[in-house]
Amino acid sequence: MDPRTVVEAAAWRYRTGSPWREIPERFGSWNTIYKNFSRWASQGVWARVLETVQSLTHQRGELDWVASIDSTIVRVHQHGATLPRSTGG
Repeated sequence: MDPRTVVEAAAWRYRTGSPWREIPERFGSWNTIYKNFSRWASQGVWARVLETVQSLTHQRGELDWVASIDSTIVRVHQHGATLPRSTGG
């Protein structure tokens, strides 16, 4: 399978939040795409891609490390909800 197809299919999957099985047929077999994605992850390919893109972007002065985190989506574990907490008083 063409590596670009795997990258585009993985990007589509994460952009839409869909399960692997719902990847459009134009990308090929979802199982083949997942296996390639998983193999690349275990071999550290995705980490190297990220490092390379960050490095190139940083060299051009275009890297912005500002992050925005929306705390409304953070959930506590079910066992953490009943733990005693200090109120500072």
